[in-house]
Amino acid sequence: MDRNWTKSLFRWSAKGFLALTIAGSVWSAPAVHAAAPSLDTIRVAMFLDLGSQYKSTTNAVTLQSMEALTASMLAAGTLETLVNIPANQQVRMSVDTYRVKVLETTDWKTASEAAKKLQGTSDKPMLFIDGKVYKLYAGMYGTEKSAIEAAARTAKTAAAHLNGQTPSVKGGLHLSAGSYGSEAQAETVRKSFADAGIDAFNVLVPAGGASTYEVWVGEAANTSDLAAIKQEAGKVSAALVEQDANTSGLILRRDVSLNLATPQETQHYMLAGAQSTLRLEGKTGAATNVKERTDRSYRGTFEIGQKNGQLYLVNELPFQQYLYSVVGAEVPSSWGAEALKAQAVAARSYALFQGSKFEVAHVVDTTLSQAYYGTAYEYVSIIQAVDATEGEVVLKDGKLVETVFSSNSGGMTADSTEVWGNRNDLFTAVESPGDSSSQAALKSWYHVLLPSGVTGYVREDNAKETGNKTSAGLLYMTVTSKDTNVRQLPLIQSNVEPVGKMNPGDTAVILEKVAESNSYDWVRGPYTSDELLASLKGKTTNSLPASISSLDVTERGPSGRALTIKANGQVLDVKYPDMFRSAFNGLPSTLFDIESTGSYTVLSANGAVSTVSSGQTVSVISGSGNGNVRGSGTVVMNGTGKARVIENSSGFKFTGKGFGHGLGMSQWGAKGMADEGYDYKQILQHYYRNTIITKD
Repeated sequence: MDRNWTKSLFRWSAKGFLALTIAGSVWSAPAVHAAAPSLDTIRVAMFLDLGSQYKSTTNAVTLQSMEALTASMLAAGTLETLVNIPANQQVRMSVDTYRVKVLETTDWKTASEAAKKLQGTSDKPMLFIDGKVYKLYAGMYGTEKSAIEAAARTAKTAAAHLNGQTPSVKGGLHLSAGSYGSEAQAETVRKSFADAGIDAFNVLVPAGGASTYEVWVGEAANTSDLAAIKQEAGKVSAALVEQDANTSGLILRRDVSLNLATPQETQHYMLAGAQSTLRLEGKTGAATNVKERTDRSYRGTFEIGQKNGQLYLVNELPFQQYLYSVVGAEVPSSWGAEALKAQAVAARSYALFQGSKFEVAHVVDTTLSQAYYGTAYEYVSIIQAVDATEGEVVLKDGKLVETVFSSNSGGMTADSTEVWGNRNDLFTAVESPGDSSSQAALKSWYHVLLPSGVTGYVREDNAKETGNKTSAGLLYMTVTSKDTNVRQLPLIQSNVEPVGKMNPGDTAVILEKVAESNSYDWVRGPYTSDELLASLKGKTTNSLPASISSLDVTERGPSGRALTIKANGQVLDVKYPDMFRSAFNGLPSTLFDIESTGSYTVLSANGAVSTVSSGQTVSVISGSGNGNVRGSGTVVMNGTGKARVIENSSGFKFTGKGFGHGLGMSQWGAKGMADEGYDYKQILQHYYRNTIITKD
C-alpha cells in the first residue's frame, strides 16, 4: 500500500502553516532497495475532535514552560508574534466557539460553588473575572444546537446559584469598536461598554507585521443575537462594525478557573477565527507542562486551533525525541538492549505508516496510536536504543509495514483473521515462547476451597501445605499469618474485597496451584448472566437472550483465539473477533477458555456426555458404593487431576493467555528472545515475516 508523507511537517513558513491537512511533499513507496521513508518532525494530537474517528476534548488548555515562549499567528502570509510569555508563567488558552454563559455575580462563593457543580458534569466550567464581576461559562460546544441543549442542562445543574438568571448561548460573532495603539487605550473603550452591562473584550489582532489592539463587543451565537447586541451597544457608541466570523485575533480575558477555593487570576487567551492557528515555541527546547494531560511535560512546539468547533492541541517535535518518549512508555527501560531496539524500530515504522491519519496530526498521544507521555519517560537506555537504530524501519515488498504490536501474545501471536476478521499474510500466527518471561518473577497462588464452601486464592508465600489429603487425594493447606486474605482472583486487588480470611491453624482444600494473574496467564470473573448481558449490550449485531445459561467457544483461529462464541446455542455476532475482549467486560485477550461455575460435564458408562447444573442430583459409584450427589458444593476432578467446585449460582469464569490483540510483535516475547541472545533484527523478522530492516 503506497503512502504519502511529509518530510518535515508544518515548517513554519506561510506555505507550511496553511497546510492544515498536512499536505506536504509526496513520498512514494520505495523499491526494495530504495531509501526508507523518514520524518524530521512529527505532529502529535493531544486534544482533537474528529467525530467517530477520534475524540478527546477539553474546553481549555493550561501551559507553562521553563523557558520564555512566543505565541504567533499567521497573518497576510507572515507568521506574526502577538504575545511573549515569560518563563514559568502559566497561561490558559481556548477557542472562540459556542459556549453557555451560566451566570454573573460579584460573589466569589456563588461563582465557585456553581463552577464546582458543573465540574462533575459534561458541561465543564470556565470562570472569568471582569473587574469585580465573576462570569461563569460552560463549554465548549461544536454546534449552536449542542450549546442550546447545554444551556438547559446547566440551568438545572446550577439552579441554586442563578438568582433569577437564565443561562444563555454565546458564540464567536462580534462587533468591532475600533483599533487602538495600546491596551490601555483599548481598555478605556472596553470599560465604557462593560459599565453599560455589555460584554466587551480587548483583542490582539495581527496587522501586517505589527499587532494592534481592538475592542470587540458582544459574543453572539448567531446573526440575530448580534443584531440585538448592536442595537443595545449603539447606545454607547454608534461606530460599531460587524466582524467576519473568520477574523483572527486573541481575545484577552482573566481566568480564575484553576483554584475554586481561592480566586487566582491567570492570563487567558481565546483564539478567534475558525481557520486561525496559534503556535507557541521557545528557543532552547525546554519542556512545556500541559496541566490537562495530567501535568506532563513535553518537548517541542505547540499549535492550538479549532476543529469541528472544538479546541485542538498539537505537539510538534523532532521525530527522534518523540520516539525517546514513546519507547520509554511502551516498554521498561530495564529490558535488554536488543528488545529496546526492536521496540524502537517498530515504533518508528508504525508512526511513519500513519501518514496524515488525524488530519492536523500524524498520531495521537494515546494507545490508539502509541503511548506518548512526554519527558518523564526519557531514559538513557531508551535513548541509546532509538539512536542506535536511527532511521531504521520495517519494509515488506518495498513498502512500509504497519508494525502493530501488543504487550503479550500468550505464547502464540494472532492471525489477522482472529483480530480483524480478514486475511493479511503479514500477520500470521507464530510461536512466541518468550511471552512467559512476564511471570518469571511472580509468585504462584493456591486455589482453595474453604470449609464454608467459598473458593478463592491464597498467595504461596502466605501458605504452607499440611501434608494431609482428602479421600480424593487433594492436599490441605494452612496459612502462616493472621488475617491472611483469600482473594477472588490470583492477584492482589486493593479495590476488591477478599472473599474470606484465614488464620494459622485454619485449613482449606487445595484445588490447584496457578500462576499469579498477569499479562501471560490470567483469570477473570466469574461473571453472572446479568453482568455479561450488560457488558454485551451494544456490542453485538444480533439480539441477546434474556439470560445466559450456557456460553461456549465454538470456533477458534490458527492461534487458538476465539472466532465464534455461542450463548444458549446462539452465535453472538460481533463486527470483528477481537471485539470479544470489550464485549466480555474488557478481557485481556481473546485467547481464553470459558468455565461455567454452576455446572459440569459428565461422561456416563455408555459414552454419553451430559451437562449437569448445580441444582441437579446425579447417581455416582464411589469406593463406598452407589450414591446420589447434588451438584452445588461438589468438588469435581477431570482426567488430568484438575479439581474445581460447583458453585451454587451460575456464573462464567474466563481463563486465558496474553494481553492485547496479539498481532505482530509481542513486547514480552521480544524481551524473552533478547534474553536468549537474539538481536533486534532477528526479533523483528520473527514477528513480521518476510520483511527487511532498512535505513534511510
